[in-house]
Amino acid sequence: MTYTVFLILIMIVALLLVLIIMVQNPKGGGLSSSFGGGGTQSLGGGVQNTTNFLDKSTWTLSIVLLALILLSNFAAPRATATTSSEVENTIENREVTEPIQDAATTTIQDSVQ
Repeated sequence: MTYTVFLILIMIVALLLVLIIMVQNPKGGGLSSSFGGGGTQSLGGGVQNTTNFLDKSTWTLSIVLLALILLSNFAAPRATATTSSEVENTIENREVTEPIQDAATTTIQDSVQ
């Protein structure tokens, strides 16, 4: 149950991270340039605040995604010791019920008869 919750959270954070990264433009464009272009940068910090928000959001979502992935490892379902012992018992029972005949043994038995 908890593993499923972790997987859903990982998918949501990954989708948000992709959207935040797609909004950014490494050459100063993207969402920050949509709010007024290059001429409004001298007016104040509106464009700079948008860039800072996108940058902080990217780092935050990246750290959250990494933490969720690491934590989901502890919630992952594991094979129990009973299933491995059941497999070993099945293999042992198969060896007992189905004996292996050698070709040499068969040849010796045929020549004796």
